[in-house]
Amino acid sequence: MINCLRATVAIAAASWLCISHAAESLKTGGPYVPTPQIVVDQMLRFANVGEKDFVIDLGSGDGVIVLTAARDMKASGVGIEIDEELVALSNDSARKLGVANRVQFVQQDIFKADLSKASVLTLYLLPSMMSNLRSKVFNELKPGTRVVSHDYYFGEWTADDQITFDVPEKEKINGVPKATIYQWFVPAKIAGTWEVKVAGGETYELALKQRYQNVDASVAIGGKSVRPQHVTLRGSEFSMALSDGKGVARFSGRVSGNTMEGAVDVPGSKAPARWSATRTATASVMAD
Repeated sequence: MINCLRATVAIAAASWLCISHAAESLKTGGPYVPTPQIVVDQMLRFANVGEKDFVIDLGSGDGVIVLTAARDMKASGVGIEIDEELVALSNDSARKLGVANRVQFVQQDIFKADLSKASVLTLYLLPSMMSNLRSKVFNELKPGTRVVSHDYYFGEWTADDQITFDVPEKEKINGVPKATIYQWFVPAKIAGTWEVKVAGGETYELALKQRYQNVDASVAIGGKSVRPQHVTLRGSEFSMALSDGKGVARFSGRVSGNTMEGAVDVPGSKAPARWSATRTATASVMAD
C-alpha cells in the first residue's frame, strides 16, 4: 500500500512538473535557445537594418540580435525578455560593447510590451506564441514596419518573403542543419471605399477588401464593376492595373491614413499622371 501511495505521489509530481513546464513554455515562448550568429546576421541583412532603425526583439535571450544591430548597423533598439538573469547579462554586454546609450534590455511580458516605436521587429519564438502574438503585431506596428522571424511564422498571415540556408550547428539543437527566415511588411489598413481622381482624367469609386496584405478590389466605371489586376499592398505601397476599355492604366502610390496618392501610367499618355484617393467609407480588415 505504501509503495502504491509513493508511486501515485511520484506520478502526480511528474504530471505537475510537465504541466508547469508547458505553462512556462506558453508564457515565455519556449526554452532559451541561443540564435547562431550566422542567423542573426542574415536576419538583420534581410530586414535591411540601418542606423536610422529602432529594433525590438521579443524574447531577446542573451541580447545577440539587438546587440549586433547596434554594433554592426549602428541601430538603436530594445530587447524584451522574461528571464531576469538574461536581461542583466544583455545589459552588461551592451555596456561592454559601448552601445548602452542606444540599446537596453527590459524584463517584461512580451504581450505587455509597447511595439509602436519599432521600425524592425525580430522574433525567435515557438509556433503557439507566434499565433498568439499575430494580432498584437498586426495591430500595433506602423505600416511598413519589417517583421523578421527565425524558423516560425504567423500561420494565416503569410510571409511576404522568406529564405532558407544551411546552418550546420543547428543540427545539434533540432536535428535540422538549416534555418528559414520569414519577413513581413506590416500592411496599411486600406479596407473600405475610396474616391479615386486622376489629374485631368477620370474619377473612380474603388472598393477594397483586405485580409492582412492580401487585397481584393473592384472599381465602378460607367455603372459597371471592373476588377483590377495585379493588386498589391506592401507596407504602405499600393499598386494595381486597371483596364477601362482604352487600355491598361497602371497605378502606384502610397497610403497615408485615409488618403492615397501616386502616379499612373495612362494609355496613350507620354508621361505619368498624378492620382489621389480619399476614403469615403471604412471597412474592417479581415484578420484575427
